[in-house]
Amino acid sequence: MTATSEGTPSGDWDRALPFQLDALGVRGRLVRLGPVLDAIIERHGYPLAVARPLAEAMTLCTALATTLKYDGIFTLQISGDGAIRLLVADLTSDGALRGYAQFDSWKLAVALGTTGHSGDHDAPDGYVPKLFGSGRLAFTVDQGRHSERYQGVVPLEGATLADCAHLYFRQSEQLPTGIKIAARRDETADGGHWRAAALMVQQMPEFDAGRLDADPEQREDDWRKAVILMASATEREMLDPALPGEGLLFRLFHAEGARLFDRRSFEARCRCSRTRIDGVLKSIRREELTGLRDDRGLVAVKCEFCSAEYVYDDGDLDRLYASAA
Repeated sequence: MTATSEGTPSGDWDRALPFQLDALGVRGRLVRLGPVLDAIIERHGYPLAVARPLAEAMTLCTALATTLKYDGIFTLQISGDGAIRLLVADLTSDGALRGYAQFDSWKLAVALGTTGHSGDHDAPDGYVPKLFGSGRLAFTVDQGRHSERYQGVVPLEGATLADCAHLYFRQSEQLPTGIKIAARRDETADGGHWRAAALMVQQMPEFDAGRLDADPEQREDDWRKAVILMASATEREMLDPALPGEGLLFRLFHAEGARLFDRRSFEARCRCSRTRIDGVLKSIRREELTGLRDDRGLVAVKCEFCSAEYVYDDGDLDRLYASAA
């Protein structure tokens, strides 16, 4: 179908909308996340300067993962030596999204120029070097133990996560790619709500685009045009709940007759379980569990993604290690 200026915003969030610009030999997708971000981020109480990069990371994760055909888990991991030590987001092939962050409160206050009260301060412009320091960006596709694991790693270079992703595509994929990401938390009467969006365009290989006889200069001009049109999207448009995705793509690419494809949906769902935690504990010698005991004398394991806590008393551990014998 061709994008139109009509449509309703219902069903427009927590989805990826793939599209193709045949006239330019370009494919792309529009990802918009809302309720899933609330479900994942709000339970942790992260400072805003940590929460917004995490929202952007999960949005970038979904945009990249939905360009691939895989049966397993796509993981985006950002690690650094600055205030934010680690951001992790992963998406399963059936649409389960999750993410978490690790950060140093004192370093964050210093980076933001505050005196320890960093909770109300947003991530500054050019936040990657300021908040992450030196580090790396890694993408991993894990399709199970019977398939080879793929991983791409690049230095964490650039002012934003979109800049870092551009570096990955230039160095690792050699595939012309443009990405624009926006994320914002709005205060409402019933609390804060997140919205984030990513626009992504990629130049298609000549064979896939049906343009084997295309002039190289024309292909380059077409690619520049696609990037300029994508970049003209404003943050307000990308995050406007009253503007359907079809409407945004029509505004950007109406002259190119964007073809739209079926949406892909996402949900906030963690994969942790007591069975998984049992397996982890059984791989550790019982005497080494002392450091996991809380002030009640119980072994407590907390999932970093969803904050679920799994508690074991001595009777639980007796049964667990007896079954492993």
